Amino acid sequence: MKQSFIFILLLLAFVHCGKDLSPFGGEPEVNALKTRLKPEWPSPNWKVVSPESVGVSSSKLGLVEEYAFTRTGDETDRKGRRTDALVILRNGKLIYEKYARNFSEDKVHLTWSVSKSILQTMYGIAVKEGLVKLDDPGYYHYEPLSRDEAHKKITIRHLLNMSSGLAGEEGYESGPLKSSVIAMLYTRGRKDMGAFCAGLPLRAEPGTQVYYSSCDTNILSAILKKVYGTEEYDKLPFEKIFKPLGITNVTFERDGSGTYVGSSYLYMTAKDLAKIGYLYLNDGIWNGERLLPEGWIQFTRTPAPGYKSTPYSEDLSQDNYTAHWYANTGVPERGIHEPWPDAPKDTFAGLGHWGQMLYVIPSLDLIIVRFGDDREKAFIKNDFLKLVKESVIR
Repeated sequence: MKQSFIFILLLLAFVHCGKDLSPFGGEPEVNALKTRLKPEWPSPNWKVVSPESVGVSSSKLGLVEEYAFTRTGDETDRKGRRTDALVILRNGKLIYEKYARNFSEDKVHLTWSVSKSILQTMYGIAVKEGLVKLDDPGYYHYEPLSRDEAHKKITIRHLLNMSSGLAGEEGYESGPLKSSVIAMLYTRGRKDMGAFCAGLPLRAEPGTQVYYSSCDTNILSAILKKVYGTEEYDKLPFEKIFKPLGITNVTFERDGSGTYVGSSYLYMTAKDLAKIGYLYLNDGIWNGERLLPEGWIQFTRTPAPGYKSTPYSEDLSQDNYTAHWYANTGVPERGIHEPWPDAPKDTFAGLGHWGQMLYVIPSLDLIIVRFGDDREKAFIKNDFLKLVKESVIR
C-alpha cells in the first residue's frame, strides 16, 4: 500500500513537471493562448463593422456606453465616471468607439501606468534579441544597483514582477517627502529617475514581496538605455514597436538624463493602444512576423511568484500583478481571488492612474481601450467588464 502511494506521488510529480511551462519561468495559471486563424490586421486603420456581424448586440453595447459615459459630476468637482474615450474590437474589427471631453480619435491621451505595459514590450524585444535575460542581476547592466550586496540580488525578473524589494512609496496624492513616485517624477528624482530609485533602501528580500512601484519600471528603462546605448535606445520603441504596428501619433516623455519615463508618460490614441493589445492577443506576432519571443505572453499573464510570500492584506485581491500587466486568475493558494470575477478568467490588462485601461480577453476575442479622468472610485472595472461580456451573444 505504501509503495503504491509513493508511486502515485512520483507519477503526479512527473506529470506536473511535464506541463508546458513558459520558458520565462512560472507555471501559467490559465491555458495558453489559442492560435488565431487568419487574423485580420489593421492596414494601418482598423476595419469598421457592425457589432452584430461579429456576434455582439448593439442594444447591449448601449448599456456599456450608458455606464461608461453617463456623467455624475461636473468639471468643477471632477467626481463620478469621467470617460474620455472607449474603443472596442472583436475578431480584429472595430465595433465601437466614442469620445468625450474634447478628445477625438486623433488626439493622444496620457496613458499613465499603461506605459509600464509598453515598457514590458520593449523588454520582450530585448530578450528576443538576446541582449538581456530575465534572471540577469540588474547591476550587470546598470552600475547604480551595485551599491551593496543586497541590491546586487535584484534581477530583471524581480523588477518586471514588481518584486525588487526596494522601499518605494507609491501614492500620487501625497507629498514628495513621503511618496517616492512624486519625488521621482517631480522633485529630487526627475533629473535621473533610474539612479534615484536605485538608491532606495530595501524593504524586503528581492523576489519575495510584490509591491507596486513606478521606481521598478524606471530602473528597467535605465537598464535598457545601458544595454542598447543611447542612439539605439532612442529608436527602440519607435522603430521596433510603433513602426511595425503602424503607430505614428505617439509621444514618450523622458527624464532629465534622456531615459524614457516608462512608468507614466506615454501618450497614445485609443485605437493605437488597441494595437498593443492586439499584438498580445496574437501571442506577440504582428502580420505574420514574431516581434516578441515565444512564451512572452504566457509570462505576461502569470501572476508574480512573489505573491506566494507577500504578507497578506485585503489590497492583494484588488489586482493580480504579473510582469508589468495584470491578470484575472487570482492566487488561490494565498486566498487571493480574481479582481474582476464577472469577467472571463483569461482577461489580462494594462492599467493606469485615473482610469486608463487596456483589456485583452482571448476567450471572447475582445480588445477594450478606455481612457478617463476618474478622481474617485466611481468607475467599477468589474461592473464595466460584466456589461461588455454580456454584450457578446455568440
